[in-house]
Amino acid sequence: MEIDLSNIKVIGFDADDTLWVNETYFRETEEHFAALLEGYETKNKIDQELFKVEMQNLELYGYGIKGFMLSMIESALDLSNKEVSQDTIAEILKLGKHMISRPVELLEGVEETLQQLENKYRLIVLTKGDLLDQERKLERSGLSKYFHHVEVLSDKKENNYKNLLEHLEIDVKEFLMVGNSLKSDVIPILNIGAKAVHVPFHT
Repeated sequence: MEIDLSNIKVIGFDADDTLWVNETYFRETEEHFAALLEGYETKNKIDQELFKVEMQNLELYGYGIKGFMLSMIESALDLSNKEVSQDTIAEILKLGKHMISRPVELLEGVEETLQQLENKYRLIVLTKGDLLDQERKLERSGLSKYFHHVEVLSDKKENNYKNLLEHLEIDVKEFLMVGNSLKSDVIPILNIGAKAVHVPFHT
């Protein structure tokens, strides 16, 4: 189904896994983390424990690599009954730092799409995660020149979007959101009366 863009003046883009690769790096790090703790539990149990701890910590740490690092350390302590070595903790920190320092890998066709849109629409970034990390990734990506505004949200619920659009003086009827998550980028946007395009993540 085609979306009527005749009234659209502003297009918002999610960042992670919409503009550039992100989820893949988390999955790779989880594999390394499980390998570090294989002496304590099965890979399946390690994966389950890490996911549980991450979900519990979201309210405290929010989204992003730093919270993920802290959750890995907490999971390692829990899985090992606090017997995990200092060397293993150091390796976990190294995993997180490696994620933060990785070069940004743009998804195919992203820059060409932005080039086509920048003269017709006001483009903004609306993403979740750690502010410093997202600003760093945007700078490394070379895409910042295409965007009029960048907003790093603590969450992407209806109220988050409504408050931001009001703050930026954007009419919901003139706004389109583009992202890879139905839960975060599409459904709340449709619920406030704006339009959205779902772009599933694939590398």
